[in-house]
Amino acid sequence: MDISYILNHLGEERANYFHAVSPPIIQSSNFTFEDIAAMRESLKDELNQPFYTRGGNPTVTILRQKIAALEKAEDALIFGSGSAAVAAAMLSQLRAGDHVVSVAKPYSWSNKLMTRFLERYGVSHTYIDGTDEQNYEKAIQPNTRVLFLESPNSLTFELQNIPAVVAIAKRHNCITIIDNSYASPYYQNPIEMGVDIVVHSATKYLNGHSDAVVGVLCSSKAIVRQIFENEYMTLGGIISPNDAWLLLRGLRTLPIRMEQCSKSAAQVVEYLASHPKVQRVLYPFSPDFPQYELARQQMRGCSSLFSFYLAASDLAAVERFCNALRYFLLACSWGGHESLIFPSCVLYTSENYQSTGQGWNMVRMYVGLESPDVLIADLAQALEQM
Repeated sequence: MDISYILNHLGEERANYFHAVSPPIIQSSNFTFEDIAAMRESLKDELNQPFYTRGGNPTVTILRQKIAALEKAEDALIFGSGSAAVAAAMLSQLRAGDHVVSVAKPYSWSNKLMTRFLERYGVSHTYIDGTDEQNYEKAIQPNTRVLFLESPNSLTFELQNIPAVVAIAKRHNCITIIDNSYASPYYQNPIEMGVDIVVHSATKYLNGHSDAVVGVLCSSKAIVRQIFENEYMTLGGIISPNDAWLLLRGLRTLPIRMEQCSKSAAQVVEYLASHPKVQRVLYPFSPDFPQYELARQQMRGCSSLFSFYLAASDLAAVERFCNALRYFLLACSWGGHESLIFPSCVLYTSENYQSTGQGWNMVRMYVGLESPDVLIADLAQALEQM
């Protein structure tokens, strides 16, 4: 299906809402029925028939269709955050006594899900270096049910060989779940590589405007219905119709945003990689990245999120660099129009994050839609103030 059609027309039955170009926000919690028979009919399929917005909402349904098509999946669910989507995916496939094999250094709240919550209910886990797919094979136990991937992850950008991990999972009758937030469905489609469940923080590239927190889950119709009837409806981690509309708006410009951000990031990466005050840059499409060939093989393009290590003498020097930046905002997320940095040094005095595995001189950077020349000039003056 053509991406232009998906983003601009799929699911938008304009004749049903006064032929408006933009779909309406159906800001209603409840839906009425002409008679008992119609009400009974809607109850048979709350996933696809409006009954109560905790189950299905017409604005959210349009978004579900577009997201599923973008990920080349049969169906999708929309959640109130990426963390909610990951949690629903994991909970749907696990029971007490099961075991998960996960990439090391997953997203912090995915890590907390496994270490703080799933363990509480008798689900164990093993973290492995996913850059070698054989580590998945070695870590599988008789009770292993899920293989969890992030490829690339959103801090140090390690990849997994997705088809190879899928083949291992199928041999051992395991379910594969992948966080595809970094690449977005514009640059990578794990479903086509055999992955069972794909999740995203749609807050990032899919929304693209830093004004809505959203998660998505894509899979087969059977798995989506299973999750809808259990974790989705029971836990209620839904999105509002207004936020669904914001995401529909954001999707319109996904291709041009992704391409512009990626093009600018490549220029910024090239500048930083050659600067004497930068030790190392971690970016999957850099030729010196350890998994460069795999990144080129699995992804059609590269995101604009990367990390680098400053050649700084102390933490204060890193802080001087960060505080001197004028165009890069200090913030924790990414994927919007604005360029951002998140320095690891901020975690060294945080009450919530007393320890971190990353060096104090690491800075994660997101390149947005500003001119790359402006961003490079900003970096140059900030590096001089270290």
